[in-house]
Amino acid sequence: MSRKILLVDDEDDIREVAQMSLEMTAGWDVATASSGADALRMVAEDRPDAILLDVMMPGMDGPATARALKALEDTADIPIILLTAKVQAADRRRFDDLGIAGMLSKPFDPMELAAQVSGVLGWTE
Repeated sequence: MSRKILLVDDEDDIREVAQMSLEMTAGWDVATASSGADALRMVAEDRPDAILLDVMMPGMDGPATARALKALEDTADIPIILLTAKVQAADRRRFDDLGIAGMLSKPFDPMELAAQVSGVLGWTE
């Protein structure tokens, strides 16, 4: 079964590398958004199986986007994984109230990204 992933990051190169990585190594269908506002519009049109969400973005940052998604009945149960350069324990505690599935550090290894996502979400295929 092919998974649908929404990747949200304001950096073009990160979106491109992660999209290629997830499509080539896992065969997933990956849509990308460059902002939290774009992500909210896209999720309303085509519900993904999971969302990879950058923490630091201009305008609506990752935590604000996650809160908006969790507040909507139609999207509250979509698992969200935060992508962040800050993965210290204190940083993780800042996100405890978001109801996220997990966090992955940036920079990431493109060859390991799909396995890391699957591990966080408990996907076995």
